[in-house]
Amino acid sequence: MRATTRFRQLLSEPGIITAPGAYDCLTAAIIEKAGFPAVYMTGAGTSVARIGYPDLALATATEMQANAAAISATVNVPVIADADTGYGGTMNVRRTIREYERTGVAAIHIEDQQFPKRCGHLEDKRVVSIDEMVQKIRAAVDARTDEDFTIIVRTDALAVTGWDDTLRRCEAFTAAGADALFVEALRSPEEGADIVAATSVPLLYNFVETGKSPLLNVAELERIGFKMVIFSGSAFMAVAHTVARVMAELKVTGTTEHLVGEMTTLTDAFELMGLTEMLERDAGYAAATVAD
Repeated sequence: MRATTRFRQLLSEPGIITAPGAYDCLTAAIIEKAGFPAVYMTGAGTSVARIGYPDLALATATEMQANAAAISATVNVPVIADADTGYGGTMNVRRTIREYERTGVAAIHIEDQQFPKRCGHLEDKRVVSIDEMVQKIRAAVDARTDEDFTIIVRTDALAVTGWDDTLRRCEAFTAAGADALFVEALRSPEEGADIVAATSVPLLYNFVETGKSPLLNVAELERIGFKMVIFSGSAFMAVAHTVARVMAELKVTGTTEHLVGEMTTLTDAFELMGLTEMLERDAGYAAATVAD
């Protein structure tokens, strides 16, 4: 089954879809092994870990799509990918959709920030007009070649133009063809419940441990009515903290021997990426050659 079709099935089935954020193939494989039904390719994590910049629109479409392709090739569960603003006007958005379809991801989200955009939990964001975003959504819907490819539309208007404009945008974006909505930086459970009540398509919640939104657990988000939740920064923020601690210990003590119990073994890390299966397949090719 195609990843796009599987993701559509998840959207139609009961229950909330929990998709932790991966910034590379290793974190994606860990998420899949933990049993989650989907992986989220974080744009912020991609920018930080892949190109070494904060989330300020410095990652290009090519760099984002390359990461999306690598992650989707690593896991068997559907991948939701960050596609920022679509990287330009309507024609850019059309190309963005086609290129992301080729990466193998099941869904993307595009947002209504002005370029250059920034992380949705930073200050001083700016948004484009409703009309401009509607045109981009229409272009995105028209461009896809796989009808199961899911287009999630994000609005950052809540922190910029307020609640009423956010509601207008949700209505307009749904009418333009958004398959799902993502209202960034909701400020309370009550706002979450209100946005669920005001919309007719599935809603995504962004759980950011040090961001602006309340840290509602998955069960509570499902009770409120959200269909998807992404934990966009959990992996890369945890890794940054852990690696900093290990390096500090190494600098002071000259060894990491006392931390071995807190690390994955080298073999286990390789196994996450398919070591045994690859060695067995390689041995099979060798046996076939001898038999010939």
